[in-house]
Amino acid sequence: MRTSGKETFRAGPDLGLPFSTAVRAGDLVYASGVLATDSSGRLVPGDVQAQTQRALDNMRASFEAAGTGLANAASINVYLTTPSDFAAMNEVYRTYWPNDPPARTTVVTGLVAEGALIEVAGVAVRAGAQRVVVHPPSWSRSPLPYSYGIRTGDTLFLAGLVARRGRDDAAVPADTAAQTRIVLENAGEVLRAAGMTHSDVVSARVYVTDAATFRDMNAAYRESFPAEPPARATVQAGLMSPEYLVEITLVAVRDPSRRPFTTPRPDGGDATPNPNLSSAVAAGGRLYLSGMLGDTDETRGDARAQARETFARIGRTLSAAGFGWGDVVDGLVYLTAAGDFPALNDVYREVFKVDFPARATVVTGLVAPEGLVEIMFVASN
Repeated sequence: MRTSGKETFRAGPDLGLPFSTAVRAGDLVYASGVLATDSSGRLVPGDVQAQTQRALDNMRASFEAAGTGLANAASINVYLTTPSDFAAMNEVYRTYWPNDPPARTTVVTGLVAEGALIEVAGVAVRAGAQRVVVHPPSWSRSPLPYSYGIRTGDTLFLAGLVARRGRDDAAVPADTAAQTRIVLENAGEVLRAAGMTHSDVVSARVYVTDAATFRDMNAAYRESFPAEPPARATVQAGLMSPEYLVEITLVAVRDPSRRPFTTPRPDGGDATPNPNLSSAVAAGGRLYLSGMLGDTDETRGDARAQARETFARIGRTLSAAGFGWGDVVDGLVYLTAAGDFPALNDVYREVFKVDFPARATVVTGLVAPEGLVEIMFVASN
């Protein structure tokens, strides 16, 4: 179906969940998080290799339903339940992209389906659209099956970056603040290779292994984004090696009309901007929203109430930027407890009656101590 310039698609069984298998908007196709489920929606038996194969086959079906394919994937997010499955997952994963793989982020989270070992979500370019691998000229090739950047038009998707030297892929041991600086310096090299700078970054996903280091990360992060910072979500998640304390995934858009927004107060008045992030950034015909929460004194301990308050804040942000609910094409939901998944979906259905956006939902720690749910969206007009 088509609404507000977006088309929604479904592949596989309709399990009644409030998200589309894939959404196409402009030159991009957003695929929901997929598990290793069979045609009846049950998890396939087997280890992480079997689940990886099935999940990627399901993602292929999602992209193909929207008229594109795995070869056109620009950015993939892999959520594993245990870091020890990383090597086995990569053995299967690399067979799907023997050449020019997409940018990729892999982190450790919980999943909402019992027994699931992996969830995969992603973005692809439409068939025939530009897809260019971006690689800093002085860097060695990654030994793992991902590209550091994929550019399509004026949009660049960066891989999740950690504190490694690009020239030899060697880890750089350091504390969280120093690792954050190294990660963002590395990002700067990928951005330059695409003809961009940090000022073009519109969205960031930050993963820290210890929520207690949040302030340290922020202090270092602001050095790269001193004004009009990108939209951002920060959560606590496991990384693929214990020596890494922070991983950051970025999206950049080269657009001179780039504009940041701050969520208005409930009474419509102007709110004070956050020095670490913009509530949303409009660029390239899309709106990138930060991860938003609804933790207040009134909603403490109630995931359903927090989800409703989160959606109220998102709604004010969309409206301030000239977008509506029908423009939302992709979402990422962080829950602190898998048991809150049904309540989240109930609230989702209250907001999105039809033409659901794509969505991934994972279980992980939030940096807000009382937060139970955090939601990050992309809208397109």
